[in-house]
Amino acid sequence: MNTEHPKAGTGARVEATLALLLLAMGAVTATLAAFAGFPSHFVAALLLFGAAVVTIDGLIHRNPRRLIELATAVVFAVASIVLLAGSIQLLADLATIVLWTAGILVARAAFRPKRHLVSAVAPTAPVMFWNPKSGDGKALDAELAEQAAARGIKPIELHRGDDLEALVLAEIADGADALAAAGGDGTQAIVASIAADHDLPFACIPAGTRNHFALDLGVDRDDLVGALDAFTDGVEKRVDLGDVNGQVFVNNVSLGLYAEAVQREDYRGAKMRTLLEMAPEIADPEGKGTEFEWNASKGETGEGALAILISNNRYRVGRLLGSGTRPTIDDGVLGVTVFEGTVQSASAGLLKRPWREWATAELELGADHPVAAGIDGEAVTLDPPLRFSIRRRALRVRIANHHPGVSRSAALPDRLVDLPRALWQTARISEP
Repeated sequence: MNTEHPKAGTGARVEATLALLLLAMGAVTATLAAFAGFPSHFVAALLLFGAAVVTIDGLIHRNPRRLIELATAVVFAVASIVLLAGSIQLLADLATIVLWTAGILVARAAFRPKRHLVSAVAPTAPVMFWNPKSGDGKALDAELAEQAAARGIKPIELHRGDDLEALVLAEIADGADALAAAGGDGTQAIVASIAADHDLPFACIPAGTRNHFALDLGVDRDDLVGALDAFTDGVEKRVDLGDVNGQVFVNNVSLGLYAEAVQREDYRGAKMRTLLEMAPEIADPEGKGTEFEWNASKGETGEGALAILISNNRYRVGRLLGSGTRPTIDDGVLGVTVFEGTVQSASAGLLKRPWREWATAELELGADHPVAAGIDGEAVTLDPPLRFSIRRRALRVRIANHHPGVSRSAALPDRLVDLPRALWQTARISEP
């Protein structure tokens, strides 16, 4: 659980104190209204609470998820008002909406994460490898190659069939002293791996479709051109890389159910948090999982699973706060999530099943046949045994100084119930 205060100093304490006060006052008005007109006011209070939860998560993510979640919050709030229309307690519910909205906004400011970055000297011969088709051509639309050249960054356009690894190594041999990748996370992983091997600074340019790696690094995914400033006015930090059988991954490796989804074009948009909802459409009618045997460095063992996700540091899976994000990518661990149980057919509906999570430095998976996998969203086949490890702080990442430089969920508590305690700890923290 992440309970470290998000930033030191008077500002954070004042913001956390004010947020606690506003949220507490909102809770009082919601409680009074709920018990004054049970059950309609109780339902209205639940709707307002739901609006608060999705608002918190919506403020972390980007379009279209942000729009969907904020719209949902508005619907919940309006539903609460409609439910109580004509009631004298409506004023209490309106006060609750105002108080909780203000409290959430102030809490967000209090949980603004700290940056642990150092100033970096600009490279003299940086090179950017860019995919013009990635992200529906957003690099072309932004004239990324021209913008890079204007900053002294050599752009190398990628074409279908290119050997990216050979291209990168050739540029290094020719004197490149910094590398950037503008494409999907699969492209990012290849360039980042070579940068780590040669101890060269690396910049993640968010030209892909979803840019999960950029999000958790703290790169502003909506500022494609601005990300180039990592090599002109940048800061640096070291992050981990994941490894499976010698192949680097920056995000995760999926096995079983989700790996099948990755290899199907109509499920390319699915993410980890939607895995359970996808299960009836992908799994066989018997609901049989992939047969794996695993051993981890911390003693976890087992066999059989519907799906396994191994990530470069831990994702928040199934959380209400910051779901699908990594608070940090430098803890030196693999995140392991094993989805177990049976699956009903689509016609019978979804049977929810438990999953297990843990962190480990190493993991070995055994199987009796080659395994379909998704590595950073790219479909591959891996020969068993599958040996996973973490390359601790192997990659020197450059980030534009005006970008966040840290995951948006870095300072958020791990669970919703920990939110008041995290605010309280921040409110009473001493000056450093």
